[in-house]
Amino acid sequence: MKKITKIEAAGVKSNKKLRVAAYARVSTDSDEQLVSLDTQKNHYERYIKARPEWEYAGLYYDEGVTGTKLAKRDGLLRLLADCDKGMIDYIIVKSISRFSRNTVDSIEIVRKLCQDGIYIYFEKENIDTGKMEGELLLSILSSLAESESRSISENETWSIQKRFMNGSFKIGYPPYGYKNENGEMVVEPEKAEIVRWIFDEILAGKSPAEIAKELNRKGVPSKRGGRWEGHVINGMIRNEKYTGDVVFQKTYTDDRFNRHVNRGEKNQYYMKDHHEAIISHEVFDAANAIIEANGLEKGIHKNSDKYKNRYAMSGKIICGECGGTWKRVKLGNRFGFACNTHVKDMNACSMKSIKEDPVKAAFVTMMNKLTFARGKVLVPYSEMLKRGNDAGTLERLDEIDTLLEKNTDRRQQIMQFFTKGLLDPAVYAEENDALVDEERRLTSEKEQLSGQMSGSHEQQEALTRLLRYTAKGRTITEFDDELFTEHVDHVVIYKRTEIGFAMECGPIFRERI
Repeated sequence: MKKITKIEAAGVKSNKKLRVAAYARVSTDSDEQLVSLDTQKNHYERYIKARPEWEYAGLYYDEGVTGTKLAKRDGLLRLLADCDKGMIDYIIVKSISRFSRNTVDSIEIVRKLCQDGIYIYFEKENIDTGKMEGELLLSILSSLAESESRSISENETWSIQKRFMNGSFKIGYPPYGYKNENGEMVVEPEKAEIVRWIFDEILAGKSPAEIAKELNRKGVPSKRGGRWEGHVINGMIRNEKYTGDVVFQKTYTDDRFNRHVNRGEKNQYYMKDHHEAIISHEVFDAANAIIEANGLEKGIHKNSDKYKNRYAMSGKIICGECGGTWKRVKLGNRFGFACNTHVKDMNACSMKSIKEDPVKAAFVTMMNKLTFARGKVLVPYSEMLKRGNDAGTLERLDEIDTLLEKNTDRRQQIMQFFTKGLLDPAVYAEENDALVDEERRLTSEKEQLSGQMSGSHEQQEALTRLLRYTAKGRTITEFDDELFTEHVDHVVIYKRTEIGFAMECGPIFRERI
């Protein structure tokens, strides 16, 4: 037998250094944030240059921009372009939220860079994408970052709610017959006459479609300068603003930034005599009664849906391209789903229909994966959710309660001094006003934080239900309506071969179909 001798590898290491770049972002252009950006620049330059096996490839940054829109972030786009050119081997980022608060962007960027052999290290989460067990964990962490972005949006929404409540909200787009002057709704006399004529025609028995045709025949331009339609006339008849009153928050934006008619999902606020009226309440009520009666004859009821949800996925499928909703359609001898925008205008959205069965199969696969990876995915996520959402908020709420108690004690104290003649009236008034302002500010902050806590608790409760289900270790083989309804908030169609299940507990899990 011939003898074979093994020659061990020499183990010679490459002298080529790893070209390392850093990415930083601040979301506002305030002086404090720009100082923070300078600090990050200095930190990363020292951090990278201190390692002999690394070569400093520069720092890329964005200032005064949001983390939700990739297209607006020139620094990140420049970083990715240099990666494509082969100028960078490794990237360091402070946290996932600094990198991208959009789950889809995070996953797609990381996947593309990994394919090119370029990995990212997130300091805060201690994640190296070159050593990850899979994309599922990153998807969860990205969802946390997206929740942070949503929290910022909720703060802005809270500010608008306060203006709704005190009646100070300015209507930016008044209805036909009004114009906006310095934030106030002012009547436009010529157009107001058209409004009155429309209501008179309704009372005379004409339909909205007939009135629209008459306005077009006369050459009267609509508010947008185009043609009149029957549904526009119908909307005008139902618009309470013509009576001088206003209902705030008749529509609302969901967490996917889609507009919806408010049918009781959100609070509404009614304010009388908000501006000058064009139509009396009597005329308004009579015209609406006619519209209602005509609708009932056709079997249409106000604020009712023409079609009822008969399927678990009805109204829950969102287009990843245009953001519109999908509907269930017949595809040959089977059912499927189609984007409403694409159906109306193929140029507005290029997403074609998909079959229903693959979507259901993807849900089955996703749920089985979560059951199998429960200990590595859901349990750590639960711990992070509790730690990330509750700890700091509870600490601040306790601090606010302490400050409010001190505020109350101080106000009682200065009141005693004032009643005993130990405090000058002017001094008392000044200090009391300051304490009242402080109480209002603290109370508002407390209400805001309490609302955030409520939202995070709902998310935690949904996660508890999912943990309870996956603990049973069941493997499902077919789509379950009840299981889908309980755990999935909505489905995102990214492309015909890939979809995402946005869970009630927060994360979005992507599956190929």
